[in-house]
Amino acid sequence: MELLHGIGPTNLREQVVERVRSEIVSGRTPPGTVYSVPGLAAELGVSTTPVREALLELSRSGLVVAMRNRGFRVEPLSLEALDHLFTMRELLERFALETLARQGVRDREALVALADAVSDAVAAGDVPEYIASDRAFHEALVAQVGNPLLTKMVMQLRDDMRLYGIDSPEGLKRRKASVKEHYQMVDLAARQDVDKVGALISQHILSWKPLFRAALDKVA
Repeated sequence: MELLHGIGPTNLREQVVERVRSEIVSGRTPPGTVYSVPGLAAELGVSTTPVREALLELSRSGLVVAMRNRGFRVEPLSLEALDHLFTMRELLERFALETLARQGVRDREALVALADAVSDAVAAGDVPEYIASDRAFHEALVAQVGNPLLTKMVMQLRDDMRLYGIDSPEGLKRRKASVKEHYQMVDLAARQDVDKVGALISQHILSWKPLFRAALDKVA
């Protein structure tokens, strides 16, 4: 991992969370790997405090589990659990976008700017940045519904995923396709086209499923 740079403890903690989450969900850090707080802090060039806080946050989301006096172990994900995550993600995110379309988009420019960040990450071939910017886009999109609990549940489901295969040739093709879909989501929600935005988010989510399942099956 590259060294981190931050302006304060909170910023560093968030950077560590983002970096470690990306490594885990992309499959670059396989299940069973144990993160040592001092070791990871040295690797990232930061103090142990933001690293410990970040790993504790990731343990609350289930990505890692704390091991007494040993560190934090990366937890595996079964194919059945992945299927359940896709089912619930489609259900909640489709509901969120259809609700947003009925209400109308409040800040289109902010969403377009976040979609631009995803596009830039794909053009640069930066998988960790793609994961982070894609997460930010979808969080902002769902947040415009104005239901904090819905946003929390959607993001928890997204954070529980394993994006194995995302940096494969097939994953790159899907990343490129997702760029156009993000702009389409914003446009359809702004035009209050409930049916089309619902169909699009379902397709957007489920198009990843065969890729993730195949890659996770190899790991399992």
